[in-house]
Amino acid sequence: MSVQHYPGRRDDPSFRRFGTFSYLPPLTREQMLKQVEYALARDWTCSVEHVEPERSMDTYWYMWKLPFFGETNAEAVMAEVDECRGIYPGDFVRLVAYDRLRQTQGLAFVAHRP
Repeated sequence: MSVQHYPGRRDDPSFRRFGTFSYLPPLTREQMLKQVEYALARDWTCSVEHVEPERSMDTYWYMWKLPFFGETNAEAVMAEVDECRGIYPGDFVRLVAYDRLRQTQGLAFVAHRP
């Protein structure tokens, strides 16, 4: 059995990997919605971030609005992802869910690639 090699080039955004989900085919909107429902069921706070392709390997991305503290509706979170994608179609858009008890990210995935 051999392990598949994923070639990467920093100068080519299509080859960049941003966590576990980036090695899978792109998530559908329904699959993203399920991930948001999972995060909200654990009382994690969702946030949307975006960045230009040339800065996508930076640690910090721009925050889209404030984190959605107390939000319990997954569709409302996805509406914010869709709005961010619409305003910044040339940027990467990422959804992050913060676990306030463990003080870390519980979930993060790229919701849109330019």
